[in-house]
Amino acid sequence: MRVAVIGTGYVGLVAGVCLAESGADVVCIDVDPEKLRRLEKGEVPFFEPGLAAMLARNFPQRITFTNDLASGIRGREVVFVAVGTPPQEDGSADLSRVLEVARGVAQSAERDLVLVLKSTVPVGTNQKVSDVVASSRKRISVVSNPEFLKEGAAIEDFLKPDRIVVGTDDDEAYALMERLYAPFNRQRNRILRMSPKSAEIVKYAANALLATKISFMNEMAELCTAAGGDVENVRLALGADRRIGFQFLYPGLGFGGSCFPKDLRALVRTGEELGVPIRVARAAIEANQRPVSELLKAMERDLGGLAGTRIAVWGLAFKPKTDDVREAPALRLIEGLLNAGASVVGSDPEALETARAHLQEMGLAQRVELTADYYAATQGADALVVATEWLQYQSPDIERLARGMKRRFVFDGRNVLSPSGFKQAGFKYRGIGRS
Repeated sequence: MRVAVIGTGYVGLVAGVCLAESGADVVCIDVDPEKLRRLEKGEVPFFEPGLAAMLARNFPQRITFTNDLASGIRGREVVFVAVGTPPQEDGSADLSRVLEVARGVAQSAERDLVLVLKSTVPVGTNQKVSDVVASSRKRISVVSNPEFLKEGAAIEDFLKPDRIVVGTDDDEAYALMERLYAPFNRQRNRILRMSPKSAEIVKYAANALLATKISFMNEMAELCTAAGGDVENVRLALGADRRIGFQFLYPGLGFGGSCFPKDLRALVRTGEELGVPIRVARAAIEANQRPVSELLKAMERDLGGLAGTRIAVWGLAFKPKTDDVREAPALRLIEGLLNAGASVVGSDPEALETARAHLQEMGLAQRVELTADYYAATQGADALVVATEWLQYQSPDIERLARGMKRRFVFDGRNVLSPSGFKQAGFKYRGIGRS
């Protein structure tokens, strides 16, 4: 099939490359010519395991790039919209780019086509886009097809999806989507057809529910700390219940990234606009702020104050296997440490440059040391904080840490270290909700 993808950000590029891998003829469209030149050289602008290799395998035979929307959609049966929908001050999603693309497609379409909304958009967007493209001389059917990609596992999620949500009332458009997704749907039928409004709600509902599980476990960790329990035992008992399961039951410093925080706020805002208070999602947002502040309080107590201390922070990305630091708990932690008078040296295997850019925006870049060598980060440190659960941090050389650190304090913000190993080496270990 001949497909166009408008937007080469995280969602658009992953979708375009994976569709090309399945045999589709794909053109990716973006307004940034420098970004397109880098992509044509095989340079992916963000870290996602396996994506650069897959791009190289398919370019230019099955995937190409252009900044010309009119030529890009020419002859295409399916056109995906995967542009950003950044949050506005009131938490609602900014649809200006989506609507701008819709107007461009309506003006440039030379054949009937299916316009697929892959961007995360609030309920009612499908209708707004349908109203825009109704001015076209050609028949354009608008389909809602939300993405469910996890950063760090996006290729696996796209090629082997749990479900494929297709929101449309148009039988012909649905049949075309069935053909497009057939390579990913062979083992069993993963396609769930529903109305566009239901499809729009699904994405927000899924992220809100997953984020709520994280926030709930963080509250249980706080309760365990106050009561003298161990949240790890609580987690194992809860996860063993098949109605609950183990996924997203890991307490820690909270969630971040481009999806959970933004989508929860947008869901709450949508509820306000429709007169439906979304209390649980609002509570999850509020609860997500507590773990970092509680850890800062614990560090202040354990270290006898933070002023003048040197703190090593392992992990800057909001989760492992990505370089995304948007709303990363590690950056909130670093800001709190600096405000308390500590000096900070941070390390991350992939997110050093993105972290440096975000710290620059926060006005903190000159006050934070960054290094790729995570052991070097601990030299002369009063304490080590594990803020992101990268695999290489989970079984460190404790004796090496003991030799290099000024004082032996470890704060495990993701509960991935061995408390007994550190305690045997004379460290004061503190996890999240651990006894």
